[in-house]
Amino acid sequence: MPIKTRFNINNRFVLAGDLLLTIASIFISFALRFEGSFFFFYMPVAYWMIGIGLVIKPLVYSTFGLYRRLWAYASTRELILISYAVTISSGILSVFTIFFYSIRLIQPGLPRSILIIDWLLSIILIGGFRLTLRLISENRGSASANPITKGAIKNVLIIGAGDAGALVVREMQKNPQLNLSPIGYLDDAPEKQKQHIHGVRVVGALADLGRVLRSRDVDEVIIAIPSAGGNVIRQVSDICRLKGVAFRTMPGIFELIGGNISVNRLREVDITDLLRRQPARLDTGLVGASLHNKRILVTGAGGSIGRELCRQIALWDPAELILLGHGENSIFETLLELMNEHAKLTIHPVIADIRDLPRILNVFETLKPQVVFHAAAHKHVPMMEANIEDAISNNIIGTRNIVEAAVASKAERLVMISTDKAIRPINVMGATKRMAEMVVLEAAQRSECTFSIVRFGNVLGSRGSVVPLFKNQIAKGGPVTITHPEMTRYFMTIPEAVHLVLQAAAMGNGGEVFLLNMGKPIRILDLAEDLIRLSGLEPGKDIEIVFTGIRPGEKLSEDLWEDGLHYQPTSHSEVFRLAEEEALSNKSLSATINMLEKLAQTGDKAAILDLLDTTIPSANVRLMSPPDLTSVV
Repeated sequence: MPIKTRFNINNRFVLAGDLLLTIASIFISFALRFEGSFFFFYMPVAYWMIGIGLVIKPLVYSTFGLYRRLWAYASTRELILISYAVTISSGILSVFTIFFYSIRLIQPGLPRSILIIDWLLSIILIGGFRLTLRLISENRGSASANPITKGAIKNVLIIGAGDAGALVVREMQKNPQLNLSPIGYLDDAPEKQKQHIHGVRVVGALADLGRVLRSRDVDEVIIAIPSAGGNVIRQVSDICRLKGVAFRTMPGIFELIGGNISVNRLREVDITDLLRRQPARLDTGLVGASLHNKRILVTGAGGSIGRELCRQIALWDPAELILLGHGENSIFETLLELMNEHAKLTIHPVIADIRDLPRILNVFETLKPQVVFHAAAHKHVPMMEANIEDAISNNIIGTRNIVEAAVASKAERLVMISTDKAIRPINVMGATKRMAEMVVLEAAQRSECTFSIVRFGNVLGSRGSVVPLFKNQIAKGGPVTITHPEMTRYFMTIPEAVHLVLQAAAMGNGGEVFLLNMGKPIRILDLAEDLIRLSGLEPGKDIEIVFTGIRPGEKLSEDLWEDGLHYQPTSHSEVFRLAEEEALSNKSLSATINMLEKLAQTGDKAAILDLLDTTIPSANVRLMSPPDLTSVV
C-alpha cells in the first residue's frame, strides 16, 4: 500500500494569500479607524498604501524566508520570524507612505494611526493564515492515516512532563494509527501537578506510580526523560514488572537523528547506575598532601586503572608524572590526554616491561620517583589459566622487580593494586596476585618503607570486565551469557578504585592491606538485567540471557579477607585495614619465588600449581580443570 505523504501547501498559494491579506489589512485598518464615516474620502490614501504594500511586503517576507518553509511544521520560532518580517515590512511601508505624503503625492491626508493598525492586523492575518495552513495539514494528515484497529488502543502513562514527554503525547495525538492514547503524566515538579499539557493532565509524582497503575487502566508506561538516572529507570521498571505493565524508555532526540532506534542505538548507561549504592568519596586533604609536588610513577599507566590514576594524580599538581607501561599505543594515548588537560605538567612516558629488572632499575635510578603506584598486572582469569607461566613472570616476578627498584631508589611510598581473587585463591590469577602481595608486605617489613596494598573487587567498565562484554552483546542483539544465576561479585567504579588507591597512599604507614567497604555483593544476573533495562530494553524479551556454566578457576562468591581475620576502621569511613596478614620471611619468600621463576621458564605447570597451593594459605589452585575461553562471565 503506498505511503500517503503529509499535505503540502504550495508557496505560490501562500504568496497569493499574502497579497490578498495585505489588501484586506489596509481596507480593514481604514474601516476600523473611521468606523464607516469618511471611509470613502480616504480611499485614495488606501490605494497608495495598497500599491506600496503589495511591492514592499512580499519582498520583505521573501527576504525572511517566509516562502521557503513548510507551514505544516510551523512552530513558535516561525511565529517570531513572522513578527519580525511584518514589523520591518510595515516600517518600510510607513516610511514610503509618509515620504509620498510629504511631497503631496498622497491626498487628501494621512492618519498616522492607520499605519499602527495595519501593522497589528498584518501580524494577526499573516500569522493566522499560516497557523490555518498547519491545522489544515494536520487534519488531512490524520485523515489519511491508517485506520485505527478497533479495540487495539493502548492507554499510555508518560513518566516526565517536560519537553520529551510533551513530544511523545503530541506524536500520539497526531498519529492515531499508533493506537496509543496518553492518559496522564507523572512528574516530580510541584508546579506541574494537576496541570494540562496538550490536553493531558499531570496526575501525580513518580512516587505515585504504583497508585496510578492500580487506579487507572494503564497498558503501557513510557519513560520520557532521556537524562533519567538508573535509579529512576530501575524504580519504574520494578513497579511495572510487579504490576504486569509493559514499559519502555524514550531515547534522547540526538539518538533519533539519522534513522530508527535499534539495539545498536542504545541509551547510554551511567556506570554508577549499576552499583546499587552511593560511590565512595575521597578525603581530599590527605591525598593532596601526599601527591602535591611529588615525583610519581604509575606502572600499567595505559590500562583502565592506571590511566584513571594518572588523571586523578595530575589534578594534585605533582612535580613530575612517570607513565610506565609495556604497550606503546596505550601509553601514547594516556600521554596525549594528559598533555591536553595539563599542559604545564612534566610527564615522562616510559615503555618498559616490568619483567626486565635491569631496565626497571635504570628507570627508577634515573627518574627517582618518590611515590609509586603499581597497577601493572595480568588480571583475566581464563587467560591466565591458559598462560600460567606468563602469570608467574608478570604478576610475581614483575612485582618483585618494581619493589626492588623502589627500595633501591629509596622511594617514599609504594601502593600495589590487588584483587579479592587473592583471598583463598582457586585460580592462577588470584594466586599470583596473593604472592605479589607477600612480596610487598615482606619488603615493607624488611626495609621499613611505606609500602601498602589495596584490594579491589571487580571494577565496572575496566578493560576485560563484564560491563563492556555485556554492552557489546546487547548491542549485537544478544544473547547475554552468564556462567551461573547465583554468581555474585563485589563491584566498584574505576574512579572509586582510584580514590581508594590514592587514599591508601596517603594513609599508609607501611605493611598495610587496605579494603573498601563496597556494600553487598551484586548478583551477575542482576547486573546484566540492570544493564539491559538501563539500555532501554527488556531482559528475556528484547535480549535473551543464557547460562553457560562456571568456568575453571571461578567461585560463586568472593571475599575481601580471610575468615577469622579482623579488620579495623581508618580515618576514612569507607576504607578498612586488615589487622594482620601473613607474610613469609625474606629467605623463604625469595626461595619460593626463585623456584616459581625456574618452573615458569621450564613450563612445568603442575609443579607451579603445587607450589602455589603449598605456599599460599587456603589456596586450592590444583583442582582446576582446563580453561574455557569461549564463554563470557
